[in-house]
Parts: sequence; C-alpha cells; structure tokens
Amino acid sequence: MPKEEWRESLRPRIDRARRQLQEETAGDIARRAGGTLHKGVLLLPLLGAEYTIDWPELSIAFPDGSRCPEELEILILDYLARSDGSPPAGAWIGFQELPDGAFYRSAFQGYSGDRLVRDLDADGDRFRRAAAASGGEPVPMGDAAFAFRALPNVLLAVVWWDGDDEFPANATVLFDRIAGVYLPTDGLAILGRMLCSGLAKAAVSA
Repeated sequence: MPKEEWRESLRPRIDRARRQLQEETAGDIARRAGGTLHKGVLLLPLLGAEYTIDWPELSIAFPDGSRCPEELEILILDYLARSDGSPPAGAWIGFQELPDGAFYRSAFQGYSGDRLVRDLDADGDRFRRAAAASGGEPVPMGDAAFAFRALPNVLLAVVWWDGDDEFPANATVLFDRIAGVYLPTDGLAILGRMLCSGLAKAAVSA
C-alpha cells in the first residue's frame, strides 16, 4: 500500500480515538498517561521530545508546533485512550511475543535492529555512546543494552551483541511486558523504529 494511502486509511481509527477521548476529562487522561496539563494543553513526552495535544480538539503537534503525521497521531491517541496508569512491569519481551508479533517479527527486525546495525557500521562503541547520549539506562543484557522511557509508561530496550569472526553484530528491540496494554502492536512497531532511527542520528554527534 502506498504511504499516503496507508496514512489516509488511519483516519477512521484517529476519529474513533478522538471521540473516545472527548468523553473524558483532560485531567483524568493526563493523570493516567503520565502527561502534564497546562492551560488546556496536554504535554506528553515521547522519546525525549515534548508533544502538545490541544483540548478538546485533540490536534497533535511536534515540539516546533508543526502538525504530526497520521502515524504519530494514532500512536499518541491510542496511548492516551488505552492508558490505565499501570507502571512498567520491569520484565522484557520480544516483538514476537506481542499480539500478531510473530508474523511481523522479521519485517520489524529489518527496519529496527538490523537497520541500526547498518547505520552504525556494526560499531558497538558508537551504539554505546549514542544510547548514553539519548538518555538510555544500562541494563544487563547482551554485550551492551540500554532501556529507554519512550512514553511515560512504556519502556523499550535495545540489546546489542558485538560481532566476531563467526557471527555479525546484532541489535534487537525489546518491550516492557506491559507495553501492549498501552499500545497495539503496530504502534509499538512504530515506536521501535523511531527509537532506532533516533539512536542512529545521535551516533553522528555522540
């Protein structure tokens, strides 16, 4: 499906999510989602940047004020609509353990971990520097791993294995076990792709 056609196909989901959220108060949603309400605007951190959600229109903007594309709109609206305030579980699962994740795992790995390894030229030290510069917290997995608070109640981790003469370098995105409460699998896939893309960009200046 062409990208513009795919984005347009998200409009019914976006409209439904907006209608659902408009039946609640902004304060209740902010409390459950971990956002901040300021003068009728909900501020929500997403991968280190603060997005704005106007109330009650629920229009969503990047930190610079420009409008978000549909894939980010539905990600944020889904997160707000599904938030129940549950804290992260502190246990990690792979993409294949998410609903329908096994079917899409290969594709997700291709545009997340595999892409990150290519972008970093399989350099584990570049990964470590980029992850630290992006606010990652070290976790004891692989040859190096860092956890990231992608959304207030959604944690992701990237695990890196250094390559050797027999096996190439590898990176894998993991999800806190409770992440599926807050986002459907397609939203978590977008979040994982965004995280890996951000790390690749951070590596340029790290």
